[in-house]
Amino acid sequence: MITVMLVDDHDLVRTGIRHLLHDYAENRIKVIAEASTGEDALQLAREHSPDVVLMDVNMPGIGGFEATRRLMQTDPSSKVIVLTVHAEGPFPKRLLEAGASGYLTKGCDVAEMVRAIERVVHGERYIAAEIAQQLALGMLPGSEDSPFDSLSQREMQILLMLTQGHKPHVISDKLHLSPKTVSTYKSRLLDKLKVKSDFELIKLAIQHGMLEKDAGG
Repeated sequence: MITVMLVDDHDLVRTGIRHLLHDYAENRIKVIAEASTGEDALQLAREHSPDVVLMDVNMPGIGGFEATRRLMQTDPSSKVIVLTVHAEGPFPKRLLEAGASGYLTKGCDVAEMVRAIERVVHGERYIAAEIAQQLALGMLPGSEDSPFDSLSQREMQILLMLTQGHKPHVISDKLHLSPKTVSTYKSRLLDKLKVKSDFELIKLAIQHGMLEKDAGG
């Protein structure tokens, strides 16, 4: 029996996934824990040691990107499958670099979700076809570079929290950094992205598929 933890800030999404997995793979996969924030995911992962973590990206607090990074730091053998609405932008590349074993969009069906879970448990990577295509196209000569490619992992973490509306002092607390350090990182990333305000930053993030105007996660 493969044990799974669901991480998503929407109760309805977690409930739907739990029922789908139960109905489709009742004797093979069991949901043993659920979390609505990255912080809760880290705590519950320590308590329950799930075989696989299905991880949303945009959530309150540290979010899925930072939660994935910390999970992999704590236990490099962790199996994280990102399950998000984001099929484009820098998320797939960055999360796979952070150690995710798989990447699915919320448009996938339950059969593909189960297939991904079973494959990563056996040490394989599973990347949805549309994601793999985007990654491959991004590697072709002449393909347009993302403005976010120049950001370090820490700058990307702070960027994600800024676009979620977190103030620097909140980011400082969540990432265990001094307020001055957060301000330095923020100034540096704004300079790299050639924007002058949080509004311009959010606009750029929307343009490049990092944020949805109406949909979360």
